[in-house]
Amino acid sequence: MFLTVAMYTVGICVAATAAMAVIRIVRGPSILDRMIASDVLLATIICGLAADMIHREHTYNVPVILVLAIMGMVGSISVARYVSKQDPQ
Repeated sequence: MFLTVAMYTVGICVAATAAMAVIRIVRGPSILDRMIASDVLLATIICGLAADMIHREHTYNVPVILVLAIMGMVGSISVARYVSKQDPQ
């Protein structure tokens, strides 16, 4: 009973976070806002996959989680370098 309620709560929180991140990606005034929102969306997907692994008691999603984490890191570094080259200081 407790696990079912906890999984529904996690699912609602993950869905709400993903929706807010997508809204920020669409409406974001700058490229940095969009990048932060996409990092939040990737972290939300990772948390959802981890919750699924906990609920179903398997570890099949670990490679997917690792690839998503690496993509998020590389993407953040790439955008930060791109923006820093455009900054006229």
